[in-house]
Amino acid sequence: MDENIPKNVLETALDEVLPKMAQPVEILSHRPGAAPAASHYAIPDDMRHVDLTDAIDKLATKLQPWRRAGTAKLQDLASLIAWANRHKGETSALFADIGASPSLTCIADYMGAGAPVMDHETRDPKASHCRHRALYTFPMSKEWKLWTGVNNKALDKAEFGEFIEANAKDLLDPTPNLLNGHIGAANVEPWEVRMIEVARQLNGRFGQYQTLVQLSRSFQVHEVSNLIATLNRDTGETSIQFINEHREPDGQPLKIPNLFMIAIPIFDRGAAYRIPVRFRYRKAGSEVKFILSLHNAEIALEDAIEEALHEATEATGLPLFRGEPERA
Repeated sequence: MDENIPKNVLETALDEVLPKMAQPVEILSHRPGAAPAASHYAIPDDMRHVDLTDAIDKLATKLQPWRRAGTAKLQDLASLIAWANRHKGETSALFADIGASPSLTCIADYMGAGAPVMDHETRDPKASHCRHRALYTFPMSKEWKLWTGVNNKALDKAEFGEFIEANAKDLLDPTPNLLNGHIGAANVEPWEVRMIEVARQLNGRFGQYQTLVQLSRSFQVHEVSNLIATLNRDTGETSIQFINEHREPDGQPLKIPNLFMIAIPIFDRGAAYRIPVRFRYRKAGSEVKFILSLHNAEIALEDAIEEALHEATEATGLPLFRGEPERA
């Protein structure tokens, strides 16, 4: 070995280890002056092949690793942005999983841009290990879990009442514009226009919180069956049809609101989103079941994800890919 070439960590370690071995050791492969990918030795007595790569790596990286590696698991979006800005380089990138369990990953040492170079001598200059990462899994809010947990489920009167009273803070009373359905009013807000359009699409009207509480406490349905006979004069055929009507206890037609509105955060400690909820009931014998259906909840979830991704790309200046990155 040329004495003028400075020794690397491995060569310094070999100088310490080899003289202390009882028998001479033959070096089968090793690249002087560089951090080894692997180092192999043969023991002369029976020429056993020994791979000391792990042992040498452990010794050589005792004070400092060969490269940065590991995945930081962060608890909020601001922390992921701060981590990305701390470690980002020319090749860093963001990856977003927008599935059922949305997440955002930053890879500080991602592959460089450009076509791969297949050269076994110089290797690909754009290649990297993709081992230095940060992961943020979007935490769904408690409110989102509660409301989606009862979505489209049939609740009896006691269950319905307990749920409404326990989550009263999430309910929004409709504004005068929503109650009147006036899109052209001078003071109408854009979100009110969207809600009025939803009510028209569903042929419904918004109700107030107090109405829901009354329904859960003293809702009674009287079912009236009417017989209707129809005669076709051309053919002489007669059809008979039973019409069931739900009425108030005093006999008046039953009129209840079939929509109400909630405002809940989708992600923990995130912004609140207004979501219309369809209200239905089903009578089976003497029992009444209440059904709550979140209208277009998946659109609200997508909007929340898109808003977070926009914030991350704006704050870090990194490219965003939707999907799963290559495995490290």
